[in-house]
Amino acid sequence: MNDFTTILKRPFADELVERLVRYAKIESTCSHAVDTTPSTPCQWDMNRRLELELKAMGLKDVWLNEHCYLIATIPASPGCEDKPAIGFMAHIDTAEDVSGKGVNPKVVRAYDGKPLALSPGWTLDPAEFPELANYVGDTLVTSDGTTLLGADDKGGAAIIMTAVNHILKHPEIKHGPLYAIFTPDEEKGTGMNLFPLDRIKAVACYTLDGGRGGEIEAECFNAYAATAHFTGKASHPGYARGVMVNAGSMAAHFAALLPRAESPEATDEWFGYYYITGIEGSLEKAKVDLILRDFRSDGMDRRIAAVRSFAHAIETQFPGGKVEVEFTKQYLNMRQKLDQTPQVTELLFKAAELAGAKPYSKPIRGGTDGARLTEMGIPTPNLFAGMHNFHGRHEWASAAEMVQATDTILKLMELWTQT
Repeated sequence: MNDFTTILKRPFADELVERLVRYAKIESTCSHAVDTTPSTPCQWDMNRRLELELKAMGLKDVWLNEHCYLIATIPASPGCEDKPAIGFMAHIDTAEDVSGKGVNPKVVRAYDGKPLALSPGWTLDPAEFPELANYVGDTLVTSDGTTLLGADDKGGAAIIMTAVNHILKHPEIKHGPLYAIFTPDEEKGTGMNLFPLDRIKAVACYTLDGGRGGEIEAECFNAYAATAHFTGKASHPGYARGVMVNAGSMAAHFAALLPRAESPEATDEWFGYYYITGIEGSLEKAKVDLILRDFRSDGMDRRIAAVRSFAHAIETQFPGGKVEVEFTKQYLNMRQKLDQTPQVTELLFKAAELAGAKPYSKPIRGGTDGARLTEMGIPTPNLFAGMHNFHGRHEWASAAEMVQATDTILKLMELWTQT
């Protein structure tokens, strides 16, 4: 069990909690229904706040572009100007699964292991979430049960901002050139579509977008989105035989063909899935939005082929109807490219150990902006940020794990100066 008392005595422990609470109150929900970047105006509120805070720290090179990408450059400490540049990245949008408006964070100090009443009808109970028993004595930040918390990924933003503030106040900490990067729309899978890659010259980057303390993630899903469009034929229902083709029925039958044993709620560990994210339609037009996930590239090929075969089957079942399917690549498994640059992850493991964490490797059953950045040429594994139950009303964060994540990236800065 962690010695939470000692960990929470670190000089920036309170700052981390204060930042998370402050950032969580800023609405920054993304929207899958909008194609612009950012997809929602409220994301500007979050990055403009970070921009002001970075400038208030004394940084001169703080750049916020027209698509809400925020990049701050931290000059190397004296004598380390020729050392490798590295970056730290967090996304500032929150998922739209649960409301992120009017977030009212609750801070629970010296957690006693008992159920936490969040608000009427909502309780964070160890009987339902057994891992809470491992955090007795820790400081927890929770939602009030009416919204999500948004620690995914405002916890990561708080960690990066705290680390930057710390090194600026402690010039004795050696580090090469650094980048603090904050991106929009990660939750909808488009956060890196317009990323200004030419603005950073880093040999490696690290996302702070993970969960439990010690987690280091260097492998993720291959990810595609798909939209199936159904076209039917309208007719008076009393005279529809041999004439009507119901697009809504086509969509429903298509959805029923997706194997339930390969859905998110039926899979874990290394198993991928099909996931319907939306269905809408009427008699003449309907559509089904879904995402496909698989750790293996041949597994993804199988899923794409299966969706196409399901679409063909529906056209066969509904003569005169038409089905068209569009596929969009979102991100690829970053493992192959990270394996080509093992030092990037090896230094991360060493830094976590020096920070007092117990690092371990696990796959991401999802993706991060780091997967896309890795694909773009900058190897970017993901590390823990102390978030739990993200995307839901029972979301909470561990202050002690946020402290250890901050210590990890501080140690990482120093380790890269020794390469």
